[in-house]
Amino acid sequence: MNALLAWYFVAVWGSGYVATKIGLQYAPPFTFLTLRFCFGLLCLAPIVALWPPTWPRGRAELGHIVVAGLLMHAVQLGASHYAQYLGMSAGVTALIISSQPLLTAIIASRWMHARLAPGQWAGVFIGLAGVVLVVWHKIDVREVTAGSLAATIIALLGVTAATLYQRAFAPQTDLKAAAVIQFAASAAVLGPLALAVEGFTVRWSWELVAAIAFLVIFASFLAVSALHILMRHGEATRVASMMYLPPIFAVVLELALFGLLPSALTLAGIAVTCIGVAMTVWTKPWKSRTSSF
Repeated sequence: MNALLAWYFVAVWGSGYVATKIGLQYAPPFTFLTLRFCFGLLCLAPIVALWPPTWPRGRAELGHIVVAGLLMHAVQLGASHYAQYLGMSAGVTALIISSQPLLTAIIASRWMHARLAPGQWAGVFIGLAGVVLVVWHKIDVREVTAGSLAATIIALLGVTAATLYQRAFAPQTDLKAAAVIQFAASAAVLGPLALAVEGFTVRWSWELVAAIAFLVIFASFLAVSALHILMRHGEATRVASMMYLPPIFAVVLELALFGLLPSALTLAGIAVTCIGVAMTVWTKPWKSRTSSF
């Protein structure tokens, strides 16, 4: 089951890069995300009415869910979308955010008392090297500005903090309740920002509607829920290593959509990344000083 969830997450998260690229052609980033979260709430309303979730039992639990949601949805998605809006190439954006497994490994080993085996450390670095090879043809440092670089780093910190925070403080949260709370909180934060900065301008089209629908149903709810389930049952660094794979899936999907053949460098990068992820996932970690992570 965990393997199926992992590959589902990879496929949908990778497809999300393409859907986001389409959506941002019709609405600026904060407006696009506000529409996405509001549509998500509309989709969840009948589900919650028919199958009531278990809501948070106190302010502390509610606060943890809100913080995790803002980090994952508002900070991570808002910053990464804004970086692309400022001109950051998809390759550079994917490369920086894909370093999340390395950052997670450092945090887990330094502050969460997780002791990674040498094979796991090697897998983390090998996986990142593979991503570099895959997105190499998309890297254009001429388009990197201080603003877009800062936004991408914020996105990296957001997604890393979100996954670790959810695992630490809200691991058993009802996923339907979490989605409702986190969508509402993110829309409440990004909505005023979209209005103030972007004027909430939208060019409506079926492509925009399709992109939002895909991202809401398959990415924001199902894929994020799959990630949280995996984090509940797996070691943080092992699960985070799966984040190397979505950018690769996105590149392969783009090649397939445009009928292009992958280069030898791309194929080599895919192989190297898969080896790195396999080493991280399958290497038995050393016993940690605590079982929390």
